[in-house]
Amino acid sequence: MEIQRKTKVIDGICPDSIPWQSLMEDCQPVVLKGLARNWALCRAGKKSAQEAINYLKSFHNGKTVSAYQGAPDIKGKYFYNKDISGLNFDNHRILLDQVLDRIGEYLENDNPPSIYVGSTTLDACLPGLRAENDLVFDDPMFESGAPLTSIWIGNRSIASAHYDAPNNLACCVVGKRRFTLFPPDQIDNLYPGPLEPTPGGQAVSMVDFSNPDFDQYPRFREALASAQVADLEPGDAVFYPSLWWHQVEAFSPFNVLINYWWSTSPQYLGTPMNVLYHALMSLRDRPEHERAGWKHIFDYYIFGDPERPRAHLPAHAEGALGKMDDMKVRQLRAMLLHKLNR
Repeated sequence: MEIQRKTKVIDGICPDSIPWQSLMEDCQPVVLKGLARNWALCRAGKKSAQEAINYLKSFHNGKTVSAYQGAPDIKGKYFYNKDISGLNFDNHRILLDQVLDRIGEYLENDNPPSIYVGSTTLDACLPGLRAENDLVFDDPMFESGAPLTSIWIGNRSIASAHYDAPNNLACCVVGKRRFTLFPPDQIDNLYPGPLEPTPGGQAVSMVDFSNPDFDQYPRFREALASAQVADLEPGDAVFYPSLWWHQVEAFSPFNVLINYWWSTSPQYLGTPMNVLYHALMSLRDRPEHERAGWKHIFDYYIFGDPERPRAHLPAHAEGALGKMDDMKVRQLRAMLLHKLNR
């Protein structure tokens, strides 16, 4: 699969002066070349994989992590089994230093077992690492709190295309990675798999990007027309906005990524995925004319101008139509729980 469009690259950005506002306003993926090149872990990885492993082990606090382990024949692609009745890997709690040692055993092996630690809160297992490996978040958009910082560790891997709710800045610290990115409007052309179970928490594209079956997935050709590719060297980072689909491939015998997740929405707001599940339960299987009617209602109250439904009402009568705050969210949540538990 050859994708012509390369993600925009910006070089020379200082880690303590990232243009957060312009990144958010552009709402497009961008590679920040060399953003993490001076991190101690990045420097260790450029010396050798074992040097990076030893550096990480020096911070381990004895905590266990959730580790994916698969047979050599999955080639690092954490996915479904052949009949989609389950997953093609096992998931166990294990000490992080044991995971690192196991990866280290296979550094010279061309066909190792697949080993992967995904999305682990950095401070929970490697306290102190951020003193020499971190970014500065002094922009006003982070007044409510710094992003969630996570670490991803493994040998060669493929995380099939999926989307995440937060915005993401992903720093390729050790090894090389490729991000294949699609805007949110391509969901129909990416053929998402089951909502549950999933390899990593979100629905993933069922298309094999390395050998797409256009007979089974013909609309994937349309997705490719919108795709972007970001190839990252050690020290590079890529930003992509909320809900962008992304496949992530790690190419080296040892790979480490540190990423930052954040949302600009207030923390008290509800989780949109819960709305989707509720809509599947209560709307999707209704007669077509009812679904069409409810679409107009949702467009009016949810996806249209939020001022319009309340513009003709006095302020004291707005109720849930007024601007949300923590108290209104609590009241609505209590009301919903009461109704759902009837």
